[in-house]
Parts: sequence; C-alpha cells; structure tokens
Amino acid sequence: MTSTQNTPGSVDDGDVATNRRRFRFEKDHPGYKWIALSNTTLGMLMVAINSSIVIISMPAIFRGIDLNPLEPANVSYLLWLLMGFMLSSAVLVVMFGRLGDMYGRVRIYNMGFMVFAVAAVAVSFDPLHGGSGAIWLIAWRVIQGVGGAMILANSAAILTDAFPANQRGVALGINQVAAIAGSFLGLIIGGVLSEWDWRAVFWVSVPFAVIGTVWSYRSLQELGQRSSGKLDWAGTITFGLGLTVLLTGITYGIQPYGDSPTGWTSPWVLGSVFGGLALLALFWVVESRVAEPMFNLALFKIRAFTLSNVAGLMASIGRGGLQFMLIIWLQGIWLPLHGYDFEQTPLWAGIYLLPMTIGFLVAGPISGYLSDRYGARPFATGGLLVVAATFAALMIIPVNFDYWIFALITFVNGIGSGLFSSPNSAAIMSSVPANERGIASGMRGTLFNGGNALSIGIFFSLMVIGLANSLPGALEKGLTTHGVSGEVAGHVADLPPVGSLFAAFLGYNPIEELLGRTGELDQQGVDSATLTGQEFFPNLITGPFHNGLVVVFLGAIVMTLIGAAASWFAGGRYVHEEVVEVEESDLVESRS
Repeated sequence: MTSTQNTPGSVDDGDVATNRRRFRFEKDHPGYKWIALSNTTLGMLMVAINSSIVIISMPAIFRGIDLNPLEPANVSYLLWLLMGFMLSSAVLVVMFGRLGDMYGRVRIYNMGFMVFAVAAVAVSFDPLHGGSGAIWLIAWRVIQGVGGAMILANSAAILTDAFPANQRGVALGINQVAAIAGSFLGLIIGGVLSEWDWRAVFWVSVPFAVIGTVWSYRSLQELGQRSSGKLDWAGTITFGLGLTVLLTGITYGIQPYGDSPTGWTSPWVLGSVFGGLALLALFWVVESRVAEPMFNLALFKIRAFTLSNVAGLMASIGRGGLQFMLIIWLQGIWLPLHGYDFEQTPLWAGIYLLPMTIGFLVAGPISGYLSDRYGARPFATGGLLVVAATFAALMIIPVNFDYWIFALITFVNGIGSGLFSSPNSAAIMSSVPANERGIASGMRGTLFNGGNALSIGIFFSLMVIGLANSLPGALEKGLTTHGVSGEVAGHVADLPPVGSLFAAFLGYNPIEELLGRTGELDQQGVDSATLTGQEFFPNLITGPFHNGLVVVFLGAIVMTLIGAAASWFAGGRYVHEEVVEVEESDLVESRS
C-alpha cells in the first residue's frame, strides 16, 4: 500500500479494480505495458512535432500557396496557422479525457489516431491558392488538432493504468520527453523538409499516423475503470467558447491598433479577453452545479494535483515563449551576422537549437526514474529553478554571442526542463483516483497546450513593447545614414515593429521587404547593397532587440519562479492511495 499526504479518506474502489485487472493481464501479457508506452510515445511525438513543424516552415508554405505572409491582410492567416492546431487541442482535450473515462480511454485514443491520419492526408493535398488555400490549411489543421486532443487526453491515462505506481515516473517521463522533445524536433524536420517541398511538411505525418492507427487498434487494451454518466454539454460549450475567445483575444493583441504598437488598447481585443474570462467563470459555476461535470472540480481539493498543474502551466508558457524568442534571435540576428542567407536561417536555427533538445532527452527519463524513488518535489522544483537561471543567463550574454556559451546555456535549460517535466506529469496523474485519470490527463493537456498558445500572444507582445521604445529611432537613423530620404525613413520607422519581428521570424530580410515597396532602393545615392545585405538589419536591431529580450526573459523568470514555488508547496509524495488485493502467487509471478 502506497500512501499519500494529499488524499484523505478511504481507498478508491477504482484503484483496486484497476490494479487487479493490471496484475491479472500482465500474467498473460507480461510485455503489454511496454507496448502501451511505445505506442503512446509515438502518438505524443507525432502530435508534438506537428505543433511546431509549421513554425519553421511558414515561408515555404506561404510561397507554395502564393501568399505573402508579411502583407497586413495576411497576418491573420499566419497567426491562425500557428495557433489553430494548438487551440483546438487545448479546447477539446478535457472533453475527450471525460469521454475516455466514460467510454474507454483506448477507444478514444484509437479514434484520435484515425482522425489525425485522415487530416494529415487532407492538409497535404491543398488544391487552392491565396487566401482560400490558407483557409483550407487552417481548417484541416484544426481537425488535426481534434485528433491530437484525443491522443493527448488519454495517453497519460493509458500509461497510468498500465504501469504500477513505482514505475509511472519513468513511463510518464518518457512520454512527456517525447511530447516536449517533439516540439524541438519539429523545428529541425520542418526546416529540412520545407527546403525540398512545402507539402512534405505535412506528408511526413501520414505514414506514422497510419501505422500508429493500425498498431493501436490491434494492440492496446482497456485496463482502466470506466465511470458511468453522460457528457456535460453546458460545461463543454462554455469551456470551449471561453478558452477560444480568450486565446484569440490574446493572440490578436500582437497586432497594432491605431498608434499603439500592440492591440492591447483595442476594444475588440479587450472585449475578447474579458469575455473569454467571463465565459470561463460561467463554466466554473456550471461545473459546480451539474450532476456529472466534465471538469471535476473536486480534483482541485487534491493539493498535488492543483499546484502541479499550476507549475505545468507556468512552465509551458515560459517554454513556448523561449522557443519563439530563440528562433527570432537566431534567424533575425545571429545567423545573418555569421554568413547565413535569410532564406537558410529557418533550417539552421533548428539545428543550432539541438543542445536544448539533447539536454531535455538526457534529463527527462532520469528524473522520472529518480522521482519514483525519492518523490517529485526536489526534481520538479529544482528543474524550474535551473530554467529560471538560464533565462537570466540568456538576458546577460551579448546578442552576437559566442556559440559555445549559447549552446551551454540552452543545454542546461533543456536539462532543467527535463528535470521538471517527468516528475510533474507523474505527480498529476498519480495524485488522482483511477476512474478520474482520463479527465485528469485532459486537464493537464489543456494547460500544456493552452500555455503554448498563450505564449504566442504574451511573449510577442512583450517583445514588441520592448522594441517599440528604441527600434524606430535606430531604424530611421540607420536608413538616412545610407542615403534613404528622411521622409521614407521616417515612414518606415513609424511602421509597427511587429512587421520587422515577423520578417525576422520567417527568415525574410526585413529591410528589403520594407523598402522594396517604396522604390527607394532604386534611387540614386541609396546604398542598396548595404541596406539589403546580411549585416545591416541584424546590427541595426541588436540594441532594440536586447531591450525586448530583457522584458521577455524577466517575464519568463517570474512565471518560472511561480511554477517552482507551486511545485515545492505541492508536497512530497504524489501517489493516490492504492490497495491491491490479489493472490500472493499473482504478485510473485507478475514481479518475476
């Protein structure tokens, strides 16, 4: 019997039934838990790769459908291609976790693989161009996110059912490593494939989705305890609408409004944010009154569950923001200064971020194993403190850094994230009763994907605020120094800094894009070669960008420290009380 300081009361009948079923099933299928781990890890890896593969491939995708991503009217397409997949996953993952508890986690998980496979085929055969082509991609990416939500909502619950408490940390750690490492691998894979053909960015998922679908249907078994009931439609609708409206408002806060560099003074943005929060507050009221809620608020009485989810959300926002900022840093400044063409920077940015992925891959499984033995608190808390320290280090180093310093910092950052992620996942999933693991997994997935989506709006807005104070003056001075007329230079300098930011993010030469429309580059006396060369814009933006980095990383440090405090106060051992009543011979044989 494994006890917990977080869950009062008697042992849950679902835990007993699930553990009996697992022990008896293992007698005839001793390797099943490893099959479950390998299949769910494939699913998590596939979903995570697809959450980031579009980020790095956006220039090739927009060229492929004949759409300029830097046209003001097309910014919305760009944003929805970035966040549509994450948004649908975040909104629906709790619902599919609830459905998994009701109708079988393996059944919903298998359906997710199938939906993902169909959408992967459809999105890669976009027959349209321009805005219509972008809408086709967005729509199928949203549907792909639905399949991803089914997988995310139930993979951790399937593993928790398949593994005993003393091995869950390792299993969930490997699964979580795949989820987060996939987001970094997507950058590299997308960079490589987009150099060949933009459709290959989507083709790559097809064989894995098809194989995973067949494999999951043939091999996975229902071991968990189902809970009877019906779907909470009122809760589902208020939650889905609330989260969608909130994330949409935050994301559109990136775009300028009037004379402001961001949209946070826009009535539409503010209305969306407050309207989304109001709907989520209504959802909370609904869930406290319906007989069979989608979101079991009673789980928040479990200290480990609540605080570990808070820590997970803070870590997810910080990690997502870091990913975007490092891509902009490498693609817009460091790589061009070191001789890489702007068109090549998406690929090489992914490659130069490999140390972070390696650090995560090294630390993730190890921290899962150690947390099984010593508890999650020292590793989850310590991991986030390490991450906060690396944010401070990135804030201090020069913008044009020596790569070995950058590689060392990002490697340590990956180690810190790995130390945190595995114990945090095990803490959440092991702290709840067996018949609530599907909904607990869905709630965890919602915060994970919601944090990634939130990071787009939060950190882009912070960077734009940091740039707005110093970029216009630096841009106007730099342009006039190289022969651009004061009128044109002033006009370009007054443009919202989000344009320059997106250009750097997408691997475009911002000066060429900004001045190319004016015809100024063809005027006599304008030093066009220098202005459109590799070093002008990176050198110009170095100071303003560092100002923006300070704002961004200070925000990330605060969020990470909040997460570390939440992990510490969550408690020591995070295992819901379990009793397994089986014959002694069953125990001996299963252990052997």
